[in-house]
Amino acid sequence: MNFKEILPEFQEFLVARNLAQKKHVSFLANWVSKFLVFRRGNEDEDINVTVARFLDMLRDKGDIEDWQVIQADSALRLYIHHFKGGDIMKVEGEAFTPKGSLADKTELLAEMRKLLRIKHYSYRTEVAYLDWAGRFFAYMREISSDSSAALTSDVLRDYLSHLAVTRRVSASTQNQAFNALLFLFRDVLKQDMGDLSSTVRAKRGSKLPVVLSIEEVRTLLDHLTGTSLLIARILYGSGLRIMEAARLRVLDVDFDGSLIVVRSGKGDKDRTTILPETIKDSLKSHLQEVKTLHEKDLSAGHGEVYLPDALQRKYRNAAKEWKWQYVFPSARLSVDPRSGKVRRHHVSDKAIQTAFGNALRKAGIAKHATVHTLRHSFATHLLMSGVNIREVQSLLGHKSVETTMIYTHVVRDMQNVPMSPLDSLLRENE
Repeated sequence: MNFKEILPEFQEFLVARNLAQKKHVSFLANWVSKFLVFRRGNEDEDINVTVARFLDMLRDKGDIEDWQVIQADSALRLYIHHFKGGDIMKVEGEAFTPKGSLADKTELLAEMRKLLRIKHYSYRTEVAYLDWAGRFFAYMREISSDSSAALTSDVLRDYLSHLAVTRRVSASTQNQAFNALLFLFRDVLKQDMGDLSSTVRAKRGSKLPVVLSIEEVRTLLDHLTGTSLLIARILYGSGLRIMEAARLRVLDVDFDGSLIVVRSGKGDKDRTTILPETIKDSLKSHLQEVKTLHEKDLSAGHGEVYLPDALQRKYRNAAKEWKWQYVFPSARLSVDPRSGKVRRHHVSDKAIQTAFGNALRKAGIAKHATVHTLRHSFATHLLMSGVNIREVQSLLGHKSVETTMIYTHVVRDMQNVPMSPLDSLLRENE
């Protein structure tokens, strides 16, 4: 099959508007073609429901990779929102009436997605919650061939116990599954969950964070360059979480006050932390390059950045203003998975993690470290230098000082290591 012959006008549209790379447009058109075939006979169905059913069908296929499902999703958004301008969208009808059986899976997932967006959950949370809902439905299919099987708190309890006992998932993974399905039952199905105390839950053990020594941090930074080096310096110098750094906007950097403002961090809290003096010059140079890129986007008819709904309503033109742009933007434009608009998103956390992992290997550091280790190292090194624990708590954005106290154990271990009896014995023999 010649993919170039599939929806040629749509392909020409993508190239002319610079909405996709030339090498990808034929594949995007192919996904849309498959969707249009899938939709035949269901034209009166809400387009969002049809899209959800189509993507679910792809996920259920054993030969379709996750990246292909994402590509198909992007293709449909480009076709519906841009090429067709929403013309094939069906106006939503009556309010959703919660149902409670496995047969209602597609409608439930579509309603769950809608409610997650109404309640302003992050896109990452939306994806994770919908994924867990899909896994829960798959589990129900395994234990019952009856498509009318009811979604009950008893089935949910069994599934959570299944995760802990059979799948042996970690405590954090099970907690995420629990929160996702709690949203499904309470907010979508409007069901009272009842008592879930009998659920078998994975237990989280007490673990000390991995911390790099000051010399290890220096060696690690020596193996990074460019934007990756600048991000790593901010993570270690300011104690930011990886997504806090990725989501930094130009107005969040206060050069005169030597502060970084973290907006809507974990727990939806704002805080301020240190802007290291030693990175100011390189950060200013970086921002000048980002501004040039932003002006280029504006000239091409883009340049609009994502803003939370409340800010978008209050400041209608803010999305294209320089101060709201990301400090670390992505290298390429992409389609916003929610609005369908073409925007320049912030840098991917995976790109940061990949650069960190490569530097860790080149530096020969054998510790089981991740990007988050730089935040742990920030806190530990501050305490070692005599900074008050309450100040460290504030800089990290911890709700309770007990959370910050774990670093005191690391400091104690690093600073007050007792002499091994083996060392004492061998030194006596010297």
